[in-house]
Amino acid sequence: MEGKSPKVIENAEGARTTPSVVAFTQKGERLVGTPAKRQAVTNPQNTFFGTKRLIGRRFDDPQTQKEMKMVPYKIVKAPNGDAWVETTDGKQYSPSQVGAFVLTKMKETAESYLGNSVSKAVITVPAYFNDAQRQATKDAGRIAGLDVERIINEPTAAALSYGMNNKEGLIAVFDLGGGTFDISILEISNGVFEVKATNGDTFLGGEDFDNTLLEFLVSDFKKTEGIDLSKDRLALQRLREAAEKAKVELSSTSQTEINLPFITADASGAKHLNITLTRSKFEALVHNLIERTRDPCKNCLKDAGISTKEVDEVLLVGGMTRVPKVQEVVSEIFGKSPSKGVNPDEAVAMGAAIQGGILRGDVKELLLLDVTPLSLGIETLGGIFTRLINRNTTIPTKKSQVFSTAADNQTQVGIRVLQGEREMAADNKLLGEFDLVGIPPAPRGLPQIEVTFDIDANGIVTVSAKDKATGKEQNITIRSSGGLSEADIQKMVQEAELHAQKDQERKALIDIRNNADTTIYSIEKSLGEYRDKIPAEVASEIEAAIADLRQEMASDDIEKIKAKLEAANKAVSKIGQHMSGGGSGGSQSGSGPQSGGDQAPEAEYEEVKK
Repeated sequence: MEGKSPKVIENAEGARTTPSVVAFTQKGERLVGTPAKRQAVTNPQNTFFGTKRLIGRRFDDPQTQKEMKMVPYKIVKAPNGDAWVETTDGKQYSPSQVGAFVLTKMKETAESYLGNSVSKAVITVPAYFNDAQRQATKDAGRIAGLDVERIINEPTAAALSYGMNNKEGLIAVFDLGGGTFDISILEISNGVFEVKATNGDTFLGGEDFDNTLLEFLVSDFKKTEGIDLSKDRLALQRLREAAEKAKVELSSTSQTEINLPFITADASGAKHLNITLTRSKFEALVHNLIERTRDPCKNCLKDAGISTKEVDEVLLVGGMTRVPKVQEVVSEIFGKSPSKGVNPDEAVAMGAAIQGGILRGDVKELLLLDVTPLSLGIETLGGIFTRLINRNTTIPTKKSQVFSTAADNQTQVGIRVLQGEREMAADNKLLGEFDLVGIPPAPRGLPQIEVTFDIDANGIVTVSAKDKATGKEQNITIRSSGGLSEADIQKMVQEAELHAQKDQERKALIDIRNNADTTIYSIEKSLGEYRDKIPAEVASEIEAAIADLRQEMASDDIEKIKAKLEAANKAVSKIGQHMSGGGSGGSQSGSGPQSGGDQAPEAEYEEVKK
């Protein structure tokens, strides 16, 4: 925030957005953002993208299994049962860690711009993220060395950005990004942003559009050439890049060429892929994906208790909303053309900055009231899901309900905490479980056990159970049966700090090498200019110092390079000493050129001329 205005800071590459891509090179170097994306074609198995869709998910989740078939990198089962990713050399990372690498780059970008350290953050998540996914996002922040002040829903953040300029009314935010889809309906009135309802699909986004196009290219090539490219990871990555590029181009043109020479080879020689893709063909391919946005929109309107006619404005957020067919479907759903009032790529980040301003007290006139996206409850007798907090309840919130035992003389009760909309407990997401022990033996139905759900402003759940007769209480902040333990997080924080130290050392090495390179160039220039005016032994000494420095530059020892650099500068200073001691006239006086070459003598010469 600059005053009361949010500002997007450019990253090191000069871009205002950073792709959530992390790669590990053969040398073990970590790349984040555009540099990682650029080398994906030659290093597909060590380039991780779309890991946000794995965050907070179990390995055996059907969505994880589906994702495994679509990505070139390896998804493995972690010791806690979560889905993690693995490099070709066997190093495993949790999706929270991969997220932390991206957050670290964001942190460094902000620190470079502000000139001081950044320790607090507001992080946005898809509105339809469940508790496990929110916890994992918070963990990512901690691993990156950030104190996560608030987790804010992406559509809500976009609405904050839009409503900052005193706009009012009922707003629908249609957010179709790279990996997820959200729809939220908010009412903005007198600086109060109240979320009426939210819905979505955490496995619908730009990556699915890319995958659909990728599958089409693979099957088309198989038809024409009889070769299945799906087994060739390198070819698949080239196809994926081409599919993404074609998708972007078709938002502004009616057709595009996909031309990939030497995509593969067989006994008859090299094979090339060349396809002309029209916008209408692309729209036909992704028709089912776009149609999947309709039901969440209808359900959101129903939960908010409003009709499409009551919606004043529809905001488009996320890069995928640039697809003309998506805009057309949004117009059909809401009966009005969507607004172009916010930048689809930047609105969410701007909203997060405004939320940061609210938390700091810099922005006082805005109040944000968000909701929990999914119902919360516990499993009761017969495997029934009993809701304590319904979806779209304004948060923070607290709700209690009294339950009893299911058997005579039961001395402990297992509390299974679930999140979802299905009637049977087994069909919903198990967030965690704990036991309330020490209940005095009594006939079934007699003990009174009060279960309390507490959801904070981040949408994170705490559950407690209390035996009203004895006052015994047990409470937990929900950590899913998977999720990272405190020890895991601390270990990852230490790894991140160690990596940051290595990055600093690598940067220092590059800096000293660049310095040495510049110095060599400068010395050689000076030597060429003054060689005939200095003794041969001085020239030989300087040449030897340059040779030593050049040789040492190939090593990784910063201190040794520094020593050789100093020796080279000391040797070249003899030019100046010789000129001032034995040269002719004041024009030759002055301290000799060090890393500046001939600059000192030139300056003296001009002075005399005046």
